[in-house]
Amino acid sequence: MVLEQPNQTLSTLPTEHGFDYDLAIVGGGIVGATLASALKESGLRVVLIEAQAQSAAVAKGRAYAISLLSGRIFKGIGIWNQIAPKITTFEKINLSDADYPGVVQFQPLDLETDGLGYAAEHRVLLTALQECLQTCENVSWLCPAEVVSAEYQANAVELEVRVKGNLLSSMQSTLLQKSEGKEGEQTYKIRTRLLVAADGARSRIREAAGIQTRGWHYWQSCVVATIKPEKPHNNVAYERFWPSGPMGVLPLPGNRCQVVWTAPHAEAKALRELDTKEFLAELERRTAGLLGHLELEGDRYIFPVQLMQSDRYILPRLALIGDAAHCCHPVAGQGMNMGIRDAAALAQVLQSAHHQGEDIGNVQVLKRYERWRKTENLVILGFTDLLDRMFSNNWLPLVLLRRLGLWMLRRVQPIKLYALQLMTGLRGRPPELASR
Repeated sequence: MVLEQPNQTLSTLPTEHGFDYDLAIVGGGIVGATLASALKESGLRVVLIEAQAQSAAVAKGRAYAISLLSGRIFKGIGIWNQIAPKITTFEKINLSDADYPGVVQFQPLDLETDGLGYAAEHRVLLTALQECLQTCENVSWLCPAEVVSAEYQANAVELEVRVKGNLLSSMQSTLLQKSEGKEGEQTYKIRTRLLVAADGARSRIREAAGIQTRGWHYWQSCVVATIKPEKPHNNVAYERFWPSGPMGVLPLPGNRCQVVWTAPHAEAKALRELDTKEFLAELERRTAGLLGHLELEGDRYIFPVQLMQSDRYILPRLALIGDAAHCCHPVAGQGMNMGIRDAAALAQVLQSAHHQGEDIGNVQVLKRYERWRKTENLVILGFTDLLDRMFSNNWLPLVLLRRLGLWMLRRVQPIKLYALQLMTGLRGRPPELASR
């Protein structure tokens, strides 16, 4: 087990009224780490429980479209100066329907901002968040570790946490009840006021709590690849729709791009297994030669896509954030941004309740978070589902309808502004963290 908290050890955290922590966050990815970082000045004692070692969690080879609002949240947390030199700012976003010449072009002038969003690699974001947490005296890490069980009580949650390896010293284990498990593992009891599930779409915390979900798996999967184009990408992001599914191209630093290519499952599998030369030739055709000759960097990988909304985001002593609460189609790059907004909103609710002397695990407190985020997320789920279904077909009435829609986006400024505000996170209620 690795206990990464340089400024304090578990033994220095006092047990207050029988609680080891005020809240435990299960999942130390970008969303979970954003919540912990947003609570650094809250006065709440936080433990972050992550199944992977920090180095392994950082190594994920993905990049994300980060909205303007997410960027402002990171600025509020205080990590933007570390992130900004290592990401790309969108100077344009081009939206097109296959080979149809009527391209919709979004520009910063449309929003009167300096950019339209950002493309950021997973390792850049999570490394910045992890380094921020190293300086947070109220946050402890347990990793690699997993929650074995959670017992919900009237005023607390008692967690049984299995930790791989040994604590740094015997003194650090004095606070927590310990029992021996398999060789190289130890089990601890942690008592907390609130449990937060940030453990992904297959959340074991959500499933164990009996929270049902609604939605469906799409007929599509996404092939993800990083490429090196011959021509400069000029900080332009592309969303190109084809009857088989949308294709997003994100501009990355070093004149690289990440391609997220959506296609029916069998076609996506065939694309992943194509010879590199054939794959790049087809990719050059699909991008209409805009980026010139392409080179492949690293491996291609594939993942299925789904739409999912949890029936509830909260129960007494439990809150869901990020993919544990909802999942959307990757078109328009909204998924990670929804989770970041969840984290900032929940942090605001908890911090406000704590300062007013309220019990942060009380369901009436947690309902403030659910009312705020559930409806806003449902709008995004509907928006991304509509985009995928409208464009992923060749049915003539829909082809005519969507091309009328593209014409309206180009010519009717209020419609264009609404769509752009939705994509950049500037519609809806912003968290206070985004205005610091």
